[in-house]
Order: sequence, then structure tokens, then C-alpha cells
Amino acid sequence: MRLLIAEERWPIAGSFTISRGSKTEAHVVTVTLEDAGHTGRGECVPYPRYAETVPQVVAALEAARGAIEAGITRDEIASVLEPHAARNALDCALWDLEAKKAGKPVWQLAGLAQPKPAITAYTLSLDTPEAMAAAAAQAADRPLLKLKLGRDGDAERLKLVRKNAPNSRLIIDANEGWTAENLAAMLAACADVGVELVEQPLPAGNDDALLGLSRAVTVCADESAHGLDSLDQLIGKYDAINVKLDKTGGLTPAIALARAARERDLGIMVGCMLATSLAMAPAFLLSPLAEVIDLDGPLLLKQDRQPAVRFDGSLMQPPPPTLWG
Repeated sequence: MRLLIAEERWPIAGSFTISRGSKTEAHVVTVTLEDAGHTGRGECVPYPRYAETVPQVVAALEAARGAIEAGITRDEIASVLEPHAARNALDCALWDLEAKKAGKPVWQLAGLAQPKPAITAYTLSLDTPEAMAAAAAQAADRPLLKLKLGRDGDAERLKLVRKNAPNSRLIIDANEGWTAENLAAMLAACADVGVELVEQPLPAGNDDALLGLSRAVTVCADESAHGLDSLDQLIGKYDAINVKLDKTGGLTPAIALARAARERDLGIMVGCMLATSLAMAPAFLLSPLAEVIDLDGPLLLKQDRQPAVRFDGSLMQPPPPTLWG
């Protein structure tokens, strides 16, 4: 088997801001595996929040080259790769390669339900209340909007967005930007405008204020939720988890995590980092297990790779096999 590793930069349409800062491009790493005339691909996004950088992920993949090219299996990935993003790209490339060899779709090989078109959230970047209100007006025809919050003025942002997008369902991502002191007030403000779900309101590791807190809005773990070993720590604090392949280390552990969360009566959101359709394709296979789908990364880029996942507005179509899987 032959391994190819590449760094790619995909400009964002404008900029993308969350509580921790802004970015103007998606910096991704792709893995391509060639074997017996077949090719499998995977894409990951090294994320500084989890102490991962592009050079680190590339170096980790290079260090594992011998094992990979000797014919590594998905079960063996964790023994040679530490960074979750690197594991993700390799795991997804192996799934894609297996599907190409077998002539069967990944969803079938993985024992998943066949994915069908589904509505994805569309993200509004964190900005001033007035700027977010204007963005909401432009996106008011989308059925599900996700607002990036986590700074002073969030209550005003909520009111103005709801005014300008009266018919859209709303979910929130505070990206660890709220505090134990303002948590109850912010959740109440969310309930007042009909927000359905709030992601990661408090910093991971400092979220005990959620224990036993009465709320009218679903609270979803993101930065607090990684692999199976993190699940039991979430019980009593969170109502749902955001499953992202770059956190779990690929589709294989993501499937296991989603199923285990279901067994614990936790809801499922399938999410993504800011990336191209190649990263969305494997994550979309989890959509039949999820109540909320947030795979709008390509919609926020100036352009996507080709072939790409098709979006009819916010209706996301299953990925074409020429792209992945």
C-alpha cells in the first residue's frame, strides 16, 4: 500500500469567528491510500484547541508510514497514531479504500442505515449583534441556524437574530464562552427566543454548574465529549453530545461513541470542523443516528473540492461515491 500525505488550504468566504478567535481559511491534511489499483481518501482538521497542529499531524502520519504501508487495519490505528485528527484521516481513507475494493458503500460495510437527504445547520459567525442580525436576515430562509456566541452582548444577539429570522429553528454554540455566573440567565435568554440546543456553554473541565441545573433548552457537550472514556463523565451535566470525527479519531470510533451515547439516553448531534466535502462525507453516515446535523463546512468556504457533496439550500445530499465511500 502506498501512502500520500498533503496539506491543503481552503479560503473561507469572509472570515469565521468563534469565542476563541477568527480564521480566514481551512487548513486541512489529507491522506490518500493506493493499493491494488484502488484509492481511498480521508481529510482531517488539526485543531489547536486540542493541542494539534498541521505539522504535528503530518509528522505523526510520516512516523507511522511504515506500519501504514505494510497494510495497517482500522483496529491498529490507535497503536501507531496519537493525534485524533491524524487517526481520523487514516481511518476514513481505509474505509474508502475498503469500499472501493468491495464495490459496496461504506454505510453497508459498517452496518449503518442508508443515509438520506437531511437538513444541516447553517452557521452564523460570531460578530456584533447588528452584524449577526444582518446575517440572520440574509439566511432567514434556512430552516436551521446555528449561532456562534460566547461574548458580551449575547442576549442582544439572540433577540436581534430571532427578530430577523422568525421562522428558523435556532441552536447555539458558546464554545466554552459562558460562565457559571451567567449560565442560568443565558439559558433563560435562549429559551425566551425558542433556542432548541446550546453547545458547550462552559469550559470543558469546569462545567460542574450544569449538574442538576433545571433548563428548558437541551445542553450538548462538544469540547467535553471525545471518546468512549469521556461519556460517563457527562451524565447529569449534558443532554446530548456532539460527535465529530476529528475528536473521536475517525468514523470507526465515532460509530461506537454514538451507539454508546444512545445506550445512556444521550441525544446525538453530528458536527464538523471547518473543512471540505471530503471531511463531511464520512460524518454524514452518522446522520441516521442524530437529531441534529451540523455539517455545513463546505457552505462556508469560497469553493469546495470537486466532486463535492451537493447542498440544495440547507438540504444535504448523500455524498457521491466518486467523492468518498
